[in-house]
Amino acid sequence: MPEVFHYPMSYSALWLDYFFLATWSLSMLFLGLVWAVFYRYGKFTYGVDLGCFWKTALLVLLTTVSLGGPMYYNTRFAGEHGQDGDSIKIAGDKLLYLDRKGNEKKLALADITAIYQESITYNPPPKIFIVAAKTSVKDSVFVTTNLPGYRLFLSNLSKRTGIAPKLH
Repeated sequence: MPEVFHYPMSYSALWLDYFFLATWSLSMLFLGLVWAVFYRYGKFTYGVDLGCFWKTALLVLLTTVSLGGPMYYNTRFAGEHGQDGDSIKIAGDKLLYLDRKGNEKKLALADITAIYQESITYNPPPKIFIVAAKTSVKDSVFVTTNLPGYRLFLSNLSKRTGIAPKLH
């Protein structure tokens, strides 16, 4: 009997596939607005002028915010919700990972050599890698702690493969 675990879909598939376009478009609109205000009301001189320095510093700061804001949001959103709608299944002697777009990845349980959590988490939540190796070919999938019942999944996988997960 296959054991299936699903990531919940907390956002629509349309938003999950194209959120980065919306955030970058809004940030570029903001950046264009900032530049328009500065072109209209900014009076820049070419000498060493303290007023020009503060206007330039403010323009650089707002440009940094308009570029860094979406980068931060997109990176964090992809880390937290990048697997929404995906499922992972232990069926027979295979581990099957199916993403929300229909792409499937198969690993033979006999080929799994390691189950470990990443040592440093740059984006929440932490990833737990399942590594399979056949002679010279190495492949892996990962699950995150957002997977409902991920501990049960790891326990079942550990029983089937005989490899204990190394978690932090």
